[in-house]
Amino acid sequence: MTTAKPIFDLAGRRVWVAGHRGMVGSALVRRLEAESCETLTIGREIVDLRRQDGVECWMAETRPDVVIIAAATVGGILANDSHPVDFLYDNLVIETNIIEAARRVGVKRLLFLGSSCIYPRLAPQPMREDALLTGPLEPTNQWYAIAKIAGIMLCRAYRRQHGCDFISAMPTNLYGVADTYDLAASHVIPALIAKAHAAKVTGAHEVEVWGSGSPLREFMDADDLADALIFLLRHYSGESHVNVGVGTEVTIRELAETVMRVVGVKGHLRFDTSRPDGAPRKLMDSTMLRSMGWRSRVGLEEGLRKAYAWYLSASPERH
Repeated sequence: MTTAKPIFDLAGRRVWVAGHRGMVGSALVRRLEAESCETLTIGREIVDLRRQDGVECWMAETRPDVVIIAAATVGGILANDSHPVDFLYDNLVIETNIIEAARRVGVKRLLFLGSSCIYPRLAPQPMREDALLTGPLEPTNQWYAIAKIAGIMLCRAYRRQHGCDFISAMPTNLYGVADTYDLAASHVIPALIAKAHAAKVTGAHEVEVWGSGSPLREFMDADDLADALIFLLRHYSGESHVNVGVGTEVTIRELAETVMRVVGVKGHLRFDTSRPDGAPRKLMDSTMLRSMGWRSRVGLEEGLRKAYAWYLSASPERH
């Protein structure tokens, strides 16, 4: 398929990656190294993105041309269920502060990152962009989902009322370099990697997996996502959010078996069915993105090997 001609040039632009220390933000910073642009970053110890005056002052001083909102309070089922205020309040104020400041300083392009949890729990599969707001959300992550839905609507509203070229992308489930491996806050892949590695080190013959193992999920490497996001900045301008996925899915059981193989641990899986499964199936329909000419390049096992290598390198004592 021929890729459409770019509508926006990043060359010479000042690009602010909000949330540059996180998994997605750091992947974006790595990806932007290949572009002829200047990457801007700011740490939370200098500017708290939850404080509107700090965000507005910093953006007025730095005058970014492009903003990518990868900053967010994120976590797995346990974290979402245990800290609903953090997932709703923090994400609402971060996105509203940045988006309004972007309008005030005349940012030329803004890309807001959502999450596949914005879709109804029982949305038709694969999930199309028009499934948004057509049914009840998954209760285990509804707080995060509502905040992300608000961000999408803000981008649409600023486009309609102020003519701002603000767009939204909805990534599928992500993993990769710089993921969170704290079992109290992690998503399924880093949790499985940490558990499998612990079993390998201790000689245990069992790895616990939350839920029944039957839910179907789509997983995408963060560096693969970063490439797709830069593609969207160049090629897309519209009100609809755009799904970003790889187009394939696995059961949680199949995922756990692959992680065991990548880590190199022998043993069996024990499924704790007292833990929630979450939505029974989540697969993105990425037809819109593919029609523009972008394709995923990182397979699941390849991406897991890269993530596990980073996990080992991040803490040498894990070897």
